[in-house]
Amino acid sequence: MNDTVAPLVTQNPHPADDPIAGTSPAVEVPTVEAAPGVRAFEVVLTWVEERILAGELGVGDHLPAERELARMLDVSRAAVREAIRTLQAQGVVRSSVGAGPAGGTTITAVPSHALSRLLRQHVALANFPLPDVIEVRVALERLSARLAATHASADDLAAMRDLLDTMDDPGIDRAHFNDCDTAFHVSVAAAAGNALARDFTVAIRESMRLPIMDRFRTLYSWDAVAPALRRDHKAIYAAVARGDGTAAAALTEQHIRSAWHTLTVASST
Repeated sequence: MNDTVAPLVTQNPHPADDPIAGTSPAVEVPTVEAAPGVRAFEVVLTWVEERILAGELGVGDHLPAERELARMLDVSRAAVREAIRTLQAQGVVRSSVGAGPAGGTTITAVPSHALSRLLRQHVALANFPLPDVIEVRVALERLSARLAATHASADDLAAMRDLLDTMDDPGIDRAHFNDCDTAFHVSVAAAAGNALARDFTVAIRESMRLPIMDRFRTLYSWDAVAPALRRDHKAIYAAVARGDGTAAAALTEQHIRSAWHTLTVASST
């Protein structure tokens, strides 16, 4: 097999004698248009992605066996293995040795930590303008704070209080404060009860960790800035704890905008 592939023809991914076909109905393989010079393993990734998006592959479904998938897509078995490793790293599939339903490569429900990791990396590496990131962060964290005011459990509130207590330590260094600051916003998002909003909020906030830390390091007026950040966090916590979603959302937006403005201005003077 070549590593450069031609466009694929439509065919049945599960022949009648395919042992992994199970009870799923036979469907046609979508044509994968391979761009010039495309890497062979990317053809496999595209095939899997298109079938997931089309609803033809779902959680618990098996992929064709390595040899069969290589034949279907006209790529090498090494390309199939590379694609499977990539999908495993993304949390999309799991592979098990053995025959029967427990063996082979199976589509899995992507763990939230896998989605968060991918989002963090893409946001951090995409070089989005920071003002754009701030606007998206405001929208997401307003939603998370409003939902947290309704859904936060006693354990959620206790975790937030612990972080506030740690940030109150007058001897806390800037790096540890930044870690706790990040963890506080993440804890509010985690209490929201909306997994997608939580994961996006976590990804955006954690992608901001280094830019914020850079500004913390260059602050000349840390002793003036830190108390304001502490007051903001406590006000957000109080609104969440009393179940006031409207206030929690408004206070969160005010905090994000004012803190970023303060850090940006203070670190440039």
